[in-house]
Amino acid sequence: MRTRMGEKNQPDDSRFVAEYATVQSVFVRHRNCLLLRADFSPLFVGYYLHLMQHAMHPDEEKAEIFKQLLAFFTLYIVSRPWKEHHAWTLNVKSPDRVNYFVSGSSLSEDVVGRIFTEDVRETDTTLLYAQNICYDRDTHTSVIPLSGSSPREWTEEYFRASEQRQARAFIGEGDSFYLITAEPEADFDWLSELTAQQVARLDQTEETKLLETRNFTFRCGCSAQRIIPVIRAMKKDFADLLSEQGELTVSCPRCGVNYTVTRDMVNNRDASPDAC
Repeated sequence: MRTRMGEKNQPDDSRFVAEYATVQSVFVRHRNCLLLRADFSPLFVGYYLHLMQHAMHPDEEKAEIFKQLLAFFTLYIVSRPWKEHHAWTLNVKSPDRVNYFVSGSSLSEDVVGRIFTEDVRETDTTLLYAQNICYDRDTHTSVIPLSGSSPREWTEEYFRASEQRQARAFIGEGDSFYLITAEPEADFDWLSELTAQQVARLDQTEETKLLETRNFTFRCGCSAQRIIPVIRAMKKDFADLLSEQGELTVSCPRCGVNYTVTRDMVNNRDASPDAC
C-alpha cells in the first residue's frame, strides 16, 4: 500500500497482514540525496513467527545476518521503480559456506527469504546474484563479487558495482535501518562523511521532504496447491517417486516451508491447502 504526499493512508483489510514496517522515502534538499528509513521491528516479528510456526531453527548468528540483509534489501527495492520485482542470493564463503536468499516487490509490498546451509556451492569469494524482474522487459541478472563481511558492506558494494552510484547503509538504534543514496549532483563529500548518529537526525539538521511511504510485511504466499502444478508438469519423475513412497516432501524455495504431497492431492485439482 503506497502513500504519496497528499493521499490518505487507508488500511487494506483484504491483506492477510497483522503488522508491517513502514518505509519512508525522504529527499534531502541541497544534498541531492534520497534517504530510505524504517523501523523493521514488525517485519522481524513476522519472520520469527514464520520460523516458530514451521519449526525452523536457524543458527542465531546467521539469523541476525539474514535480518540485516532483509532490511537493507527492502530499503533498496523502495529506491527502485515500484513495478519491479527483485531477488538477491548471497553465496558467502566464510566463516561457513551459506546462501542468504531474499526476494520482494513494491507491487505486493512483501518480502521473503531463507537461509541455505546445505549443498552450498564453494566459491573463492562472496558472490551476489541479483535478479531484476520487470513485467514489460526481459529479466536482468547480474553476478557481483563482494569483499565485505556484513550486509551493510554488501549493500554499499552492490550500489557501487551495479547501480553505478554511491550509497551509505546504517544500522540505528533498535531495529532502525537507513539507506541513503546519491542522486544527480549529490554532495558526495557530505555523503561520504555521514555517521549513523547524523543520519538518524537528518530531519533536525537538513531540509528534508517526505516523498512517499510503503508498508512491507514478511510473507511468502506459498502453498501445496501452488507447488502441485509443478509436480504435475514433471509427471514421470514425481509419479515414480509417489508410486514408491506414497507421498513426497516438497520445500518452498523462497521461504523453506515443507509440504507433504500425496497422490490424492496431485490427482485432486480442487484441493486448496492453506497458504504460508
